[in-house]
Amino acid sequence: MAATPQNTESSTVAGGAKRSRTTASRVLPPIELPASVEELAHKAAARLGWSGVVLPATTLLGRKVCIVAKLRTDVHAERIAMGVGPVSDRATVDTWTWPELAATAPAPAAEILGVLAVARHWRTAMASAVPFARYGEAAMVLPSPAVLTEDYVANCLPRSRAYGLAIVTADPHAMIDLDLEGHNERVLLDEDPVSRWVNEMAYDQLLRVGEEPAAVD
Repeated sequence: MAATPQNTESSTVAGGAKRSRTTASRVLPPIELPASVEELAHKAAARLGWSGVVLPATTLLGRKVCIVAKLRTDVHAERIAMGVGPVSDRATVDTWTWPELAATAPAPAAEILGVLAVARHWRTAMASAVPFARYGEAAMVLPSPAVLTEDYVANCLPRSRAYGLAIVTADPHAMIDLDLEGHNERVLLDEDPVSRWVNEMAYDQLLRVGEEPAAVD
């Protein structure tokens, strides 16, 4: 009995497609951060001149950021006397901006100097930083290879200038440099329920990391 010939064309095509898929799947390794988020945030804050406490990375408004803040010791002492510590419930904080309750609401106990978004790609960092740039200083911290692209120059820089974002880069040895200064020409929003709640979260973090003055009992 004659052997059935194999479909060499199909085999070749299939093999070729497999080889093509294998070749196409070879992509450049992702750009990694040269150090931990916390280390880069501390170095970036120093480079930006934000002389506050760099708080641990946390998720606020669905974005992972590091807040740089100071404790307002006089307000903190007053709030202790009133028995009003940090309030994390957003519904409660929302009522503090109501006209009928604004006069009796506790004062913000944290001074937020800026917000840092540390990420491997500028789009991720920008998405995290922009909501906070509406209220004050904000910056992105990126690995230096991420800024050496046409996409960064053509798309990131114009948007960053429009939003007033600063850009700090970290080289493979975690050495920090300022690639773009932030600016204060943009119009900032007044205090609202979102900014009050973010301030309460910063207040809570400041106390958790031990920023409560020893003299305040």
